[in-house]
Amino acid sequence: MVGETAALRLGSTVAKAAAQMWLGGRRREQERRMDMSELIRVRVSGLRFQRGVERQFDEMADAVYDRLAPFLEREFPNLAGHSRQAVIDAVCDTFAAADLSDEAILAADARPAEIVRRLTGAARPPVGLGEAETRLYEVLFAECVEYYVRIVRGLPVFEERALSELLARTTSLGAEIARVLQRLPDRSLFAPEGTDRDGEFRRRYLELVSTTLDEVELFRRTSDQAGAQVRLSVAYVSLRATGDEIRARREGARRALPLLRPDMSDWENSGGEGAGMRVEAALGGPTRVLLRGEAGSGKTTLLQWLAVTAARGAFTGELADWNGLTPVFVKLREYSGRALPAPEAMLDSVAGQITGVMPKAWVERQLAGGRALLLIDGVDELLDAERRGVREWLRKLLAAYPEVRMVVTSRPAAAGADWLRREKFTALHLDRMTPPDLAAFVRQWHQAVRELGEELPCPVDELPRYEQSLLNSLKDRPHLQSLAGTPLLAAMLCAMHLNRGSQLPRDRMELYRNALHTLVHERDADRNVPSAVDSGLSLGDKVVLLRDLAWRLSDNNRSEISLEQAAVHVGRKLAGMRHLDSVHDGTTVLESLRDRSGILRSPTMGRLDFVHRTFQEYLAAEEAAEEDRIGNLVERAHLDLWRETIIMAAGHANRPQRESLPNPDGPASCAC
Repeated sequence: MVGETAALRLGSTVAKAAAQMWLGGRRREQERRMDMSELIRVRVSGLRFQRGVERQFDEMADAVYDRLAPFLEREFPNLAGHSRQAVIDAVCDTFAAADLSDEAILAADARPAEIVRRLTGAARPPVGLGEAETRLYEVLFAECVEYYVRIVRGLPVFEERALSELLARTTSLGAEIARVLQRLPDRSLFAPEGTDRDGEFRRRYLELVSTTLDEVELFRRTSDQAGAQVRLSVAYVSLRATGDEIRARREGARRALPLLRPDMSDWENSGGEGAGMRVEAALGGPTRVLLRGEAGSGKTTLLQWLAVTAARGAFTGELADWNGLTPVFVKLREYSGRALPAPEAMLDSVAGQITGVMPKAWVERQLAGGRALLLIDGVDELLDAERRGVREWLRKLLAAYPEVRMVVTSRPAAAGADWLRREKFTALHLDRMTPPDLAAFVRQWHQAVRELGEELPCPVDELPRYEQSLLNSLKDRPHLQSLAGTPLLAAMLCAMHLNRGSQLPRDRMELYRNALHTLVHERDADRNVPSAVDSGLSLGDKVVLLRDLAWRLSDNNRSEISLEQAAVHVGRKLAGMRHLDSVHDGTTVLESLRDRSGILRSPTMGRLDFVHRTFQEYLAAEEAAEEDRIGNLVERAHLDLWRETIIMAAGHANRPQRESLPNPDGPASCAC
């Protein structure tokens, strides 16, 4: 039996069990042998209701199929067809005979692992299966139970047995169930187990990675939350990368197509791959990659996508061999001024909530078995002396665990292409988006924000009109294409177009300024949000506070600060703002800026940073110009950590200040 057919059968088995439970239990033995359509006809009266219920559970069966089909194709490829057939038969028989009632689920606190233990303990084990077949049976049965529990927890049966409620959600429930199942982690048979508890912890860890990292923040003004969170797995757009290794691998391939014609006609299809290739394909060859890219080029987002996709075992194409890897995402910015993490501490950033129950040496076993995917983000966010420590840290890791796959990111100024050459890293560079890339990004961005629903500044059904309007503007105004060359700037442009219609910026500085004004103040002021109205702080006041905080961070070569210390700085700045009442408290104002502005966030408990380093650099540059700290910038002109700040300071500065500034890239760079 091929994987697709087996997955379809298992999906139908799970959906039928959920339908039986929702429809009120199994009152007659003969109903166990009915297919789902027959069961619904017996239990539900009225053709319209029957069709609605059947459509709902068909969608759920499809969602299970989508998860199981790639799994069955991947695991035990050498298992004979009749052996696979025997495993599928055993899983379906056990599942159909199991007690999956409300009472059984609630008795196990709706915990899939506990339900599996109870069911396997009560059921007669299948006979005639060898060792490989038994392992596949155990994993498939556990997977089906997991899906079943997730489905029934999403059904209205846990609130009331209301057919009308199920039908009222006809257009959304299937999609909601599919989304829940999609986020479930990979249960690869090839992942090392180490001890009896390793597999259970890995499952729990991957689920946390799949959920917490599958978010990307979009800029908007119509929510009571600081940032609009949509699924990264929906919003993700593939980028291009170049490098010496890529050029060698593509030698003899087709030549790059000519540049766009001045009239920009047919710009979305002018593409070709040019000198680069899709980053997923570029990553598929080397096991160690130094990924370099300019500010906002999508480095961190790419690492998040790699972590989420690895957790779900959902890689395809050139990265299909990465399925089964355990992602470990390390943000170097969190280790500025302190020791880099030992293996057992590498999960703290993403999964600190569960590391207390992690089996001893679990991370080391993942690394030693060559099944870990180490994703190291932000070499450029450390000082030069600390970067040297990073290289030594990586060298020691690779000496101890030479088989581990690793991707390290940095801005180019902080790490040259040969920075990790001795460690046998392949250097790749994330390119600016081409017109076809930008068009794909715009379409994907509008598809992703559909999930915000009522939080959007327009009805959802108007999004296609906004999307096409922006694409037309990009086609007709070439400078906008140049402006939106990175994912960060393109996302800001999309949000600004959605929020402000045709009022699109002329340059990068105006784009940052408009985005800041919208996020920091206008979003709440336009909607008369009480906290904004009652705060007594104007847009200018808030920007002054943010500028001061950004400068203090940059001046100390930091991208994070404790909330307590940040509140002290804000309080001192407020005390010097004579036009304000003395009732303003630094802690209260800081919390308001963090919760409402969309510019600040708490990456971890008790810490504060800017949502993107570019905003810190922009505000620090404005503070330098406003407070005439140009001399401080001149003194730091040789430090690559200050490059973007100096460039943007030129955009803020007056003429005498600008003439005093060093220009790292020539006159064009200061135009921003």
